[in-house]
Amino acid sequence: MTELALVALASLFAGCVDAIVGGGGLILVPALFGMYPGAAPATLLGTNKGSGIWGTAWATWQFSRRVQLSWAALLPAALAAFAGSFAGAWALTLVNPDGLRKALPLVLLAVLAYTLARKDLGRHHAPRFAAAAQALPACTIGMVVGFYDGFFGPGTGSFFVFLFVRWLGYDFLHASASAKLLNTATNAAALLLLGLKGHVWWQVAALLAVANVVGSLIGTRLALRHGAGFVRVAFIAVVAALIAKTGWDAFVR
Repeated sequence: MTELALVALASLFAGCVDAIVGGGGLILVPALFGMYPGAAPATLLGTNKGSGIWGTAWATWQFSRRVQLSWAALLPAALAAFAGSFAGAWALTLVNPDGLRKALPLVLLAVLAYTLARKDLGRHHAPRFAAAAQALPACTIGMVVGFYDGFFGPGTGSFFVFLFVRWLGYDFLHASASAKLLNTATNAAALLLLGLKGHVWWQVAALLAVANVVGSLIGTRLALRHGAGFVRVAFIAVVAALIAKTGWDAFVR
């Protein structure tokens, strides 16, 4: 019961961070591996997806009530993200991701440096494309980042946010809201695959899902109350933490 209470608390914090800018896996996945060291990694990752999908779905709904989303572009992009994530998970069964593991902290470092150098990046919502024209770049983002999520995973939400800001001209608040929908789709694809293979503790995932939704509610309200500037700061903090974690995993551990 103590172990379950601790991972539920981790799930709450993960839901909060995920709702603001993504990166909740930095909190919940290590907690699951620490509390259940004897479990199969695929089962722990499947359980993480089984809880996290509810938090991202809840955050999507909460954001959609307060932030105007481009549904004509985002719904096809979500389908592309689902397909990309499923394809990435399939590719993982054929290719070793060790090369990507070493490249990831360097890519994240470039993202962080670019964001810090561009002080105005993501502070103002100025879409570069008309509503109908957003569908193609949004689908491209969904497919590419979705494939990455299925194949490897760390930092998926942050990549969604950065690309929506940099390529589509969104501010960080609109980018985070849009990323939640696509991240829900990638989580659904991974959960489907892992669930079919029996790699989900459904009872544990159900409890963690409740905590994750509570955290998501808190994070969404913080993001909506404080706006794009707050989400930008959270984005920088999460990417910095991702660099430290992925760098440690790739070059030290």
